[in-house]
Amino acid sequence: MLCLSGCAQSVDPIERLGKKAAQKVRTHAPAADAYRRWGLAAPLAPAPAPGPPGRRPAARAAEPGLPPVVDRVPTRDKVVFLTFDDGAEKDPRFVDMVRELRLPVSVFLTDSVVGPGYAHFGRLRAVGASVQNHTLDHPYLPSLPYAGQRAEICGQQEKIKQRFGIRPTLFRPPYGAYDDDTLRAAAGCGVAAIVLWREAGPLRPGDILHCPEGRGGASLTRTTTDLLKRVQRAGFTVARLEDYL
Repeated sequence: MLCLSGCAQSVDPIERLGKKAAQKVRTHAPAADAYRRWGLAAPLAPAPAPGPPGRRPAARAAEPGLPPVVDRVPTRDKVVFLTFDDGAEKDPRFVDMVRELRLPVSVFLTDSVVGPGYAHFGRLRAVGASVQNHTLDHPYLPSLPYAGQRAEICGQQEKIKQRFGIRPTLFRPPYGAYDDDTLRAAAGCGVAAIVLWREAGPLRPGDILHCPEGRGGASLTRTTTDLLKRVQRAGFTVARLEDYL
């Protein structure tokens, strides 16, 4: 089936503050006028509580023991999920945006793209963002044998563990391309779900959105604001992907 859609390093202390700091962030409401500072006409509606895991509709895997592949979450809640890839864009104002709007985002990181910039994503974690796996080197995975795919996925699991003290539960294959070996390798590396995305069409409950990074020369904060306006016009809000998967 083919579908399209190293060593420990010194760690910036902020990188390991993520969980505790994020919990603190989520206990406070955004400042009343924060949305205006980021170009929105109204505050983002709070996401509904997703309920306990045993009562949520579950994404189903094609085979037992393999992670499900999802481009949307099975839910009736009018929520969508914001995801960002690679780690090339390190706009410091985006950290402010996530903090001030209490914006739940998931960032899928590639080690060779992030380079020495992990501290930036530690700051994002500290204000509530989630860090997930996007391989070590961003290869087209179906071109690699099982061992090569496992090395790419498990290797990035370890890199993120070294940096942040956690192993990701979600994985996004580069280019949205995967095969049976990808699913088996991801399962062996401890991945709970393969996360794709939806590109076009009207928004539906549970859609996973792939956010453009600086499209057309615009900043990441500008393109994110434009996407949030689209979400609000459709009557949706943004929820935390990890709360639903």
